[in-house]
Amino acid sequence: MRVGAAAAALRPTAAALLFSPPHLHRRTVEHLPFARRRRHSYSSTATVTSPSPTLEDSEGKASRRRRARGSPEGLLRHQLDMCSRDADLTTALRLYDAALSPDSPVPLSLHHYNCLLYLCSNAAAASDPDSSAAAAQRGFDIFARMEADGVQPNEATLTSVARLAAATRDPAMAFSVVRRMAAAGIPPRLRTYGPALFAYCDAKDAHGAEQVEAHMDASGVVPEEPELAALLRVNADKGRADEVYRLLHRTRALVRQVCDTSAQVIEAWFRSDEASEAGVDKWDPSKVREGVVKGGGGWHGQGWLGKGPWSVSRSEMDKDGTCQRCGERLVCIDIDPSETDNFANSLTELAIKREAREDFLGFQNWLRRHGPFDAVIDAANVGLYNSKAFSFSQVNSVVNAIQRVTKSNKLPLIILHRNRVNGGPAKAPFNQKILEGWRNAGALYATPPGSNDDWYWLYAAVSCRSLLVTNDEMRDHLFQLLGTSFFPRWKEKHQVRLTFSGRGPILHLPPPYSIVIQESEDGSWHVPTTTGDDIEKPRQWICSTRKSYK
Repeated sequence: MRVGAAAAALRPTAAALLFSPPHLHRRTVEHLPFARRRRHSYSSTATVTSPSPTLEDSEGKASRRRRARGSPEGLLRHQLDMCSRDADLTTALRLYDAALSPDSPVPLSLHHYNCLLYLCSNAAAASDPDSSAAAAQRGFDIFARMEADGVQPNEATLTSVARLAAATRDPAMAFSVVRRMAAAGIPPRLRTYGPALFAYCDAKDAHGAEQVEAHMDASGVVPEEPELAALLRVNADKGRADEVYRLLHRTRALVRQVCDTSAQVIEAWFRSDEASEAGVDKWDPSKVREGVVKGGGGWHGQGWLGKGPWSVSRSEMDKDGTCQRCGERLVCIDIDPSETDNFANSLTELAIKREAREDFLGFQNWLRRHGPFDAVIDAANVGLYNSKAFSFSQVNSVVNAIQRVTKSNKLPLIILHRNRVNGGPAKAPFNQKILEGWRNAGALYATPPGSNDDWYWLYAAVSCRSLLVTNDEMRDHLFQLLGTSFFPRWKEKHQVRLTFSGRGPILHLPPPYSIVIQESEDGSWHVPTTTGDDIEKPRQWICSTRKSYK
């Protein structure tokens, strides 16, 4: 069975549920959030409050929890959770069918339905058309049963329904789910938009994809690289030069560097006939320059400049930021000082919520008395470089190396946890001498027990506008909390990474140019990739130009 034919077989249930008017179907998606809640056998029907819980109350709650876990509903929940873990749709459907049996019915809750819909939507995305269609059919049937039972869906439920619709090659249905859940007050997330957006792009429907992007913007949902790459691809395939231009600049702002998949999409665009035809023979250089100044450098936003075929290839930049292929020199895009101040304030707000408030405020006071510093060292990261044992001498060698780079009479700030300062290798006489030298110079700050020293060295580097010596990629949950496009720009200009040779530490200073998609004043483009990007290996750039070069 072909996918199209299989999908057509699903329309009666799904279409009736999602699109039929209220007089034809009692409940539609826009009514789902207001569906009545069904009482389950293990749900209490009244809430009794007391001034303070007693031991008897606690024992009663524990007993109720044990009974809930041992109830048919609780056992089914556990079994479906195991099916989700193992991606076992077959067993999950068998459990679902058994729960509907009149002989031993089990009331189904939101969690039960979400597990089943998640498994069906995963299986519906499979490559085999027959199994995919069957999984989608079951998913729509389960959702119809859920709605008929009055179980109110949440964002996860409707995301699975959108994925089912996308699997049947029906992006309009997937997008309808998103629009209606937004209208009903269930905030959509990026994953909610994904099925509709990717389905439109796969169907080469650039207009539909554009509508989804606009809805995302209106909902405050920001696309990431996979979504931007899909939008670039569908608009490039349709020859929509203005949209490709807009999306390249959006990628510049949101992603800055692209993975190889996105790079291939961009290269294919520049090699296309549509790209060679896009642009103008003559333009006003003053307006282009005005756009560069207004945008902060590295782009002008005036549209495609020039005419004719593009010359496209991968290239590298020398230490000054000059493209070794075309000779174009990249620019360094300045950071607004007010952005740095705002970022430092945001760091403070986050840190005092997650650290002991007095500890972090005490550090700020200490920094005001002893700072500013030209460099900050994440000593834990440096001292454990390529070693399981912490090395004070290794940290000290980096202290001396970065001091030579900054040409400062003052030592850099060394951030180290108090446990490392007071115990273990720190007790050795030679290490005691190193620590004493740091203390006497007012350059050592020992973070208190229970603290996360990441907050301390990052805040110090930002507030002092100094270099930060660390190989930490700063990609974990703590740094994701920052949720700002400023952070990667700041890191690019301030992070010093390091390696070691037989002669000592080798410091890899920030480049004198910005690692971001750049559009020159004569219309050429340079796009940085993330492939092969490590300390020792040069970054690859897409170089696309219409000008002649040697």
